[in-house]
Amino acid sequence: MKTLIDHLAQYADYHRDPRNIHTHFVGVPMIMLAVVILLSRPTWMVGELPLSPALFGAVASCVFYFRLDARFGLVMAALLAAMLAGGQWVAMQSLAVWLATGIGLFAVGWVIQFVGHYYEGRKPAFVDDLVGLIVGPLFVVAEWAFALGLRKEVQAAIEQRSGPVRLRTSQAAA
Repeated sequence: MKTLIDHLAQYADYHRDPRNIHTHFVGVPMIMLAVVILLSRPTWMVGELPLSPALFGAVASCVFYFRLDARFGLVMAALLAAMLAGGQWVAMQSLAVWLATGIGLFAVGWVIQFVGHYYEGRKPAFVDDLVGLIVGPLFVVAEWAFALGLRKEVQAAIEQRSGPVRLRTSQAAA
C-alpha cells in the first residue's frame, strides 16, 4: 500500500502553483459536500441513526485516511461527520432543494477547480489516477496544516519529491 507521502506527493505533482492550491481550498470542500448531499438520499433510520450511501462512503473514506495517518484521519473524520450532518439536513428538504443544492455545489466546485488547473497549466490528478478523487480532500487538509505550521516533516518530504510550491509564469511554462 502506498504511504501518506506517496499519495500526497503524487497529488502534489499536479498542484505546485499556489493559485491552484488556493482554488482547491474552496472547490474541493464544495465538491465533497455536494457528493455527501447527493448520497444522503435515500436514508434508512436504524433507531436514531440515519443510514445512507453517504454514511457508507464516508466510513470507507475514513478507513482509507486512517490507514495513511491517524492525525489526518481524525481531521478528515471530523470534517466528514460535519458534512454528513449538513448533507442529511439538506436531504430532508424538498426534492428540488436537495438536487439544486447538491448539483449546484458540485458544478460550481468543479468550475473553481478547473480555473485553478488553468493557472497550473496541468490537468487534474484524477485524470491519470482516479485515486486522486479521494486524495484531493486529504491534500487540502494537509495544505491547511502546512499553512498553520503543522506537519512540517510531511511538507518537507512532499517538497523533496514534488518540488516547492511556486508561482507558474508564462516563462516557466515555455
